[in-house]
Amino acid sequence: MTLAGSGEGISREELQLAARNHGLHLEALCYPITPVGLHYLLIHYDIPEVDPGEYRLELGGRVSRPLSLSLTEIQARPAVELAVTMECAGNGRALIEPHVVSQPWLQEAVGTARWRGTPLRPLFREAGLEDGAVEVAFAGLDQGVEGGEEQRFERSLPLTDAMRPDVLLAYEMNGLPLPPQHGFPLRLLVPGWYGMASVKWLSEITVLDRAFAGFQQAHSYRLRKQEDEEGVPLGRILPRALMAPPGVPEFLTRQRVVEAGACLLEGRAWSGFGGIESVDVSPDGGRTWSPAELEHDLDSPWAWTAWSFEWDAPPGEHDLWCRARDEAGNVQPLKPEWNLGGYANNAVQRVSVLVR
Repeated sequence: MTLAGSGEGISREELQLAARNHGLHLEALCYPITPVGLHYLLIHYDIPEVDPGEYRLELGGRVSRPLSLSLTEIQARPAVELAVTMECAGNGRALIEPHVVSQPWLQEAVGTARWRGTPLRPLFREAGLEDGAVEVAFAGLDQGVEGGEEQRFERSLPLTDAMRPDVLLAYEMNGLPLPPQHGFPLRLLVPGWYGMASVKWLSEITVLDRAFAGFQQAHSYRLRKQEDEEGVPLGRILPRALMAPPGVPEFLTRQRVVEAGACLLEGRAWSGFGGIESVDVSPDGGRTWSPAELEHDLDSPWAWTAWSFEWDAPPGEHDLWCRARDEAGNVQPLKPEWNLGGYANNAVQRVSVLVR
């Protein structure tokens, strides 16, 4: 990640990234389960072409009995389906200053899908973990150049997290085989963690006796404020509430136009640290706050929670804010905290509204 020069806007390179990737249209927050075509999407390199008949998943490293499994063998194993909200770690990057040059997300890099797959933990038991195993690295089939070197996309998890019963090898999304852009034929699913942990086009799992030092673990996706700072790797999703913008938009500015009177504000909130305890709404730019009503319309601890708020909209211009608090006590900040990668910016959403 790099900083843009003073006064620079979005670069040509960032526009190329924005054209390849896409976020959720916020009006689609009305869907408990995000339709596949509306779910946020980030592709680091290229979408690999994979022959499912030739595909193998290799599990090795600090294990007694390495495994090599076909897609058919994986799909024949006991299956689990989970509704999981997934968010990109860079969500909100374009809203912080100074500007960080990378995928220019506003606040739309999120989606909730029903993922079906087989739990990862039984594979470790079959392979037989050896003494000293502390971390697990996951490698995808996608390749590119980053940090001046050719590499695959690779991330790791502490062994204790990889052994969670809800960490899945997922091969279906919303009842259909994974689409190519979402990791066909197999991806990792790590509920509650930012999306970089859920490695797509998964091909190799390696159990390690040391911390993984791959580029996407040791350099990228780390919270740090200086290049020479070690920082800490990103993990669980910080709480966030998003509002489905009310009324209708002005085409270019996206300012919302609403009729005066009763106006139902609705949205969704989520966190990787547990359920949502509360959502508060401010119709006056953060001066006053009122609690929204919550509705747990999905039967999953890892899926977002619906919220609603009745607003008596007076004529004029208004700045609507919403803020979530999770069961662990984490609450969204009013302003973002800058870091080198523009990561984990969960500052409150602000929606400009003109009431007629």
